[in-house]
Amino acid sequence: MLNLKFSNLSIECGTDEAGRGCLAGPVTAAAVILPNDFELNLLNDSKQLTEKVREKLKPIIEEKSISFAVTHLEPLIIDKINILNASIQAMQECIIKLNPRPQYVIVDGNRFKPVENIPYSTIVKGDSKYMSIAAASVLAKTYRDEYMDKIHEEFPMYNWKQNKGYPTKEHREAIRKYGTTKYHRMSFRLLPEQLLLDL
Repeated sequence: MLNLKFSNLSIECGTDEAGRGCLAGPVTAAAVILPNDFELNLLNDSKQLTEKVREKLKPIIEEKSISFAVTHLEPLIIDKINILNASIQAMQECIIKLNPRPQYVIVDGNRFKPVENIPYSTIVKGDSKYMSIAAASVLAKTYRDEYMDKIHEEFPMYNWKQNKGYPTKEHREAIRKYGTTKYHRMSFRLLPEQLLLDL
């Protein structure tokens, strides 16, 4: 069972992102404030859960949370400010959308920048330790997957419905064959041979 709280403050939010290592699509963040009596046995880091379980948990998290928010940041922003800064910005935007305003923020990972002077802690593997971060990881992943399913209809040759924009062999072969789209992150090494071109 994951821990409910990190701080002793009553309004604590957890935040996490999905899609950081992808070649296409947005980086998506979520932030969640859970009630103090929250329980959900199946909840864990979204990467440890099947798609079916994530889809089952999503409406429960949304219904039971005090507040939640999700933000997509597009490839153009990722290319402009880099993926780390885009991940942080997406999480910050989620936190600002929450009502009530959190008194404390716990962040999955080891990098963050303060938002509105709210105190925070970064927690490595936080999504497998704290419920609010795990809940945020489930929302970020499910909302991003829905986004990728939608843009798959526009560009089915990349099979984003299956690979969600991650650098699979099939995705890279499609980039080689069809070129890039407006959803690709041009600052990323989209093909392995780009390494040679960059030298």
